[in-house]
Amino acid sequence: MSQNLVPAPGSAVTAKEIALMIDHSLLKPEMTEEEVVAGCKLADEYGCATVCVKPCDVELAAKTLAGSSVLVTTVIGFPHGHHLAEVKLLEADAAIKQGCKELDLVLNIGRLLSGDFDLVEDDIRAVCDLSHKSGVIVKVILENAYLTPDLIKQACEICERAGADFVKTSTGYAKTGATLDDLRLMRATCSENVSVKAAGGVRSLDSALSVRAVGAIRFGATATRQIVEDAREREAAGTLKIPESASELTIGY
Repeated sequence: MSQNLVPAPGSAVTAKEIALMIDHSLLKPEMTEEEVVAGCKLADEYGCATVCVKPCDVELAAKTLAGSSVLVTTVIGFPHGHHLAEVKLLEADAAIKQGCKELDLVLNIGRLLSGDFDLVEDDIRAVCDLSHKSGVIVKVILENAYLTPDLIKQACEICERAGADFVKTSTGYAKTGATLDDLRLMRATCSENVSVKAAGGVRSLDSALSVRAVGAIRFGATATRQIVEDAREREAAGTLKIPESASELTIGY
């Protein structure tokens, strides 16, 4: 069964599965090298999927996580996607050579809003083609805060045609982040070949369970320790489950 299928309401989840949904975010501009190392060690301790670091921290993260199952992710064209295509390719190539296994690429938001869909698609395809040659997956950030539902749908279709592995809601730096309605729309628009990632607002276990309930399989988080510790407690109590009704779904605090 595809992991991209929406899980049955009330189905059991494990704390390990919750941890494997997390891209532990280490993107704050003021973050020091010492804090990056500590964040990598925390992600390793809790068994996250990846750490997402700034491009300048890729080598440090790869060194810190050598031998770990936690992968290194970085951002490309961050945070607005307005870099020239050749710059995005340069960023992607450097990140892959330094040890990245996943890339979070910001599409060109202004060009999408301008209706220049061919440019947006060409940018994404170029990075996907380069990355896939090295077995590296690409998550494309749409930055839904600036988009209408029609444009979110259009962006998802562009991403799938261009070869993206994931569509992602947000950078975490716009006025809003992930919403459940946006996640539902993204999951409904993309085929099972494209996964959905939530970013911005997933700060609790209930939010993590809610985004999984609507079809997202990955989310960005800084509150990793609390989310996984809460998941372990609920799993031990036999209460770690996908929400059973829409009224139980939440995101943020």
